[in-house]
Amino acid sequence: MNDILGLNGMEVSMNSFPLQTFMPFHHKLGENEELYIFVKGQGQYQVDEEIFDVEEGTVVRVAPAGVRIFRNNSDENLYFIYVQAKENSLQHNNISDGIVVEKPVEW
Repeated sequence: MNDILGLNGMEVSMNSFPLQTFMPFHHKLGENEELYIFVKGQGQYQVDEEIFDVEEGTVVRVAPAGVRIFRNNSDENLYFIYVQAKENSLQHNNISDGIVVEKPVEW
């Protein structure tokens, strides 16, 4: 999605793991936090020594130093949205970054 949308402050992608597959290595990041939004299927995620189940509706945030790995241990594909951005780079939350533009709404 980055190239399609011209993103330059975050990475966003839609992904799937086929049934009974796994990430082949543990990893951590230098500066970026990750967010996984699981939208269909089931699997397991590990951060440091904690292993937990993930399924539709599960949201996982991992700090850069968190050692992570995950797998699809089910008999269906595991679908998820992945977001990566530099930790502590957000200067404003939600509407606090908004600037009202005086223009009539014409729906």
